Amino acid sequence: MSHPATPPRHPRRPTTTRRALGLLLPTLLLAACTGSPATPRPSDLAAPTGPLCAALPTGTEPGNPTFLAGQPVEAALRWIPTLTTFEAALRTSGALTDLPTGTAVTVLAPSDDAFAATFSEDNWDDLMTHHTDQVRTLLKAHLISGNHPIADLSDAGTATTLDGTTLTVTRTGPTARLGDRADTVCADYQATNARIHIIDAVLGPLPVTADGTGHRAH
Repeated sequence: MSHPATPPRHPRRPTTTRRALGLLLPTLLLAACTGSPATPRPSDLAAPTGPLCAALPTGTEPGNPTFLAGQPVEAALRWIPTLTTFEAALRTSGALTDLPTGTAVTVLAPSDDAFAATFSEDNWDDLMTHHTDQVRTLLKAHLISGNHPIADLSDAGTATTLDGTTLTVTRTGPTARLGDRADTVCADYQATNARIHIIDAVLGPLPVTADGTGHRAH
């Protein structure tokens, strides 16, 4: 699915009379106090790291890290081309709705290849169609409350996911090992109030119908 970026609007310059400025000032002050978080400046963003990052959008390409930093996490996931399976599952299951509104979240997002290695196409389609409760439970094993850079998770040594599982987190050069099961392949994408780490395996207890045949279509 294509998600073209909306070009910025350029409103006409207001008339700089004393009356116009007097009317405009309260509005500007209100926006400053109640508006959504500002998009981080490019100089404030840490570049995502990992072996997969080079294959993902960079620079001024659609879906580049600077653009994603100004998007809510649901929208940011849609722009990352290797997360189509995870994004669709998250959206369909509504797993993010378990977080209180405004709560920061860290997403451990398995790549499409990770899902393909774990579920056959028929198996995954059946789960998404008839067992969204199992999918929802599975996805909670990939969500952590709070916005955590991978370096902070590694320094802490453990992280607890929304399903109550405690993962060990160990730094291994440019990547991090999660629960002795998955490695980060492109960590530290930022979104508004969120952090996204792409990983190479599916975490958590797999649904009993997972067959592990790895024949999903790409």
